[in-house]
Amino acid sequence: MISYRVLTHPRSIITTARIQLLQPQRSLTQLTKSVVPPNEFEDFKVANEPILGYDKGTKERRVLESALEKYSSETMEVPIVIGDKEYKTDNVRYQVMPHNHKKKLAKFYYATPDLLNLAMTTAVKAQKEWDRVPFNDKFKMWLKAADMMAGPWRPRLNATTMLGQGKTVIQAEIDAAAELIDFIRMNAFFAKEVLKYQPLSPSPEVYRNHLKLRGLEGFVAAVAPFNFTAIGGNLAYTPALMGNGVLLKPSDTAVLSNYVIFQIMKEVGVPSGVVNFVPSDGPVFGDAITASPDLAGINFTGSVPTFSRLWSQVGNNLSKYKNFPRLIGECGGKNFHFVHPSADVTSVVMATIRSAFEYSGQKCSACSRMYVPQSIWPKVKEGLVENMKKLKIGPVNDFSVFTSAVIDERAFDRISGYIDHAKKNLTILQGGEYDKSDGYFIKPTLIETKDPMVFFSGTRPQDKIMREEIFGPVLAVYAYPDAEVEKSLHLVDTSTPYALTGAIFSLDEAFLTHAKEYLKYSTGNMYLNDRSTGSVVGQQPFGGGRMSGTNDKAGGPHNILKWSSPITIKETYVQTKEWTYSYMNS
Repeated sequence: MISYRVLTHPRSIITTARIQLLQPQRSLTQLTKSVVPPNEFEDFKVANEPILGYDKGTKERRVLESALEKYSSETMEVPIVIGDKEYKTDNVRYQVMPHNHKKKLAKFYYATPDLLNLAMTTAVKAQKEWDRVPFNDKFKMWLKAADMMAGPWRPRLNATTMLGQGKTVIQAEIDAAAELIDFIRMNAFFAKEVLKYQPLSPSPEVYRNHLKLRGLEGFVAAVAPFNFTAIGGNLAYTPALMGNGVLLKPSDTAVLSNYVIFQIMKEVGVPSGVVNFVPSDGPVFGDAITASPDLAGINFTGSVPTFSRLWSQVGNNLSKYKNFPRLIGECGGKNFHFVHPSADVTSVVMATIRSAFEYSGQKCSACSRMYVPQSIWPKVKEGLVENMKKLKIGPVNDFSVFTSAVIDERAFDRISGYIDHAKKNLTILQGGEYDKSDGYFIKPTLIETKDPMVFFSGTRPQDKIMREEIFGPVLAVYAYPDAEVEKSLHLVDTSTPYALTGAIFSLDEAFLTHAKEYLKYSTGNMYLNDRSTGSVVGQQPFGGGRMSGTNDKAGGPHNILKWSSPITIKETYVQTKEWTYSYMNS
């Protein structure tokens, strides 16, 4: 049984953007020569990282407040890192605080096409040796990294996520601490488990069959989003765990938190060049990686148009590649809460407020459309409106706020555009105000649409606010006739091109059984009498189908296998003496 130990750290909070290694980093050659007993972690057990509460007066709150003050008082410099060298270019960018966009949190640089080519060459070269490193060595690095994230680096991860990505303390703790730690720790566990499988050897005295997992030949491009720090860590370091060389392109609005992850993984011994940190302009990065014959895979979280562009570029360049690149993508959704007349009203109201408005609706899984029977809609509406009035919106370092600003001006303009549309064409029941003078603040907004189902008349389209992904604190509701439950289920299933998450609220078990079967292709993660958000690594592996992505279930063993290439070996001990078969002698 392996027990966890929180590693001590000689410093409390970092004082510079450049972190010195605590011990000399081992080279790839030294790593590949190390010998670790294959059963060292045989009895290793794993559990989800506990979420800290940050109540007033607690130690974790005092330390986090110190980190927030430190990062708020200076602009951190974040370099491009390729191999063991840092680079800066003339294309200077800044990551600002969403709640105070006049404050520059980090200064970073866009990689040029030449630097991206260097990063690809570096990753391909490093992959060959890194893939030969015994898995147990990698396993120990990942466990050490998880311990460091859980201990001395926790306030840095949370503070940079809060200030740079607009997350409240609890949302940052769930993401940048607990979920990231779970990805690192549990993916190591999943990899250990899948490595146990060996094919059948019916006559082991004659021959044995072996199966080994290799990294992908070439490099993997990890394209990370702004909304979850943990996803950035998972997109880059899960392929790395399985023996791959990686280019990590962080979101412009999550550069600093992603760089903290990069620093942690370097400190635990991941060799230079295995993961290369390359902030870049999106189209420039996409053009560079898809033109390389060494592209082995793309691990992506972001928008449908961007993923579609990358997929098309790969398709157009197939003849150039050494291997067929693996394309793994999660692209968001238009997630629903479907309410049955038998549902508990209080549970519907509270779950919907959390799902729709936590982190200003900027979760891939956030509830964006809701279907409520007319018989209980007045009570649901009253509960939503009255509780939404109590939601406090403000800067993230105010621990009393429920949510903060949206990520940037482009998001602000897009979301406020939908609200303006609703003001002209629909009914706003609560919220609808927005202001970007100091920060990109949008009040949680509840909209009622009475646009009937498209198949009722066959002529009038559904309003776009019930069909299009908004990715903001905007919830649209349609109150359906109680007698039209089946037609309403059909509407849920056919209104949008997405199929990521959805929740069904009902105390009627027969209806739940029917609805979850009816809507089984409408979601990748389905919730019964619970909100459509909050998946936990190892408990609810995450991903959806249709235009929500390739449904490769981050947070589970399926995703691990996507980043390895198996080789089957048959080893025979009896020599072949002839080529004839017995039937030929009859």
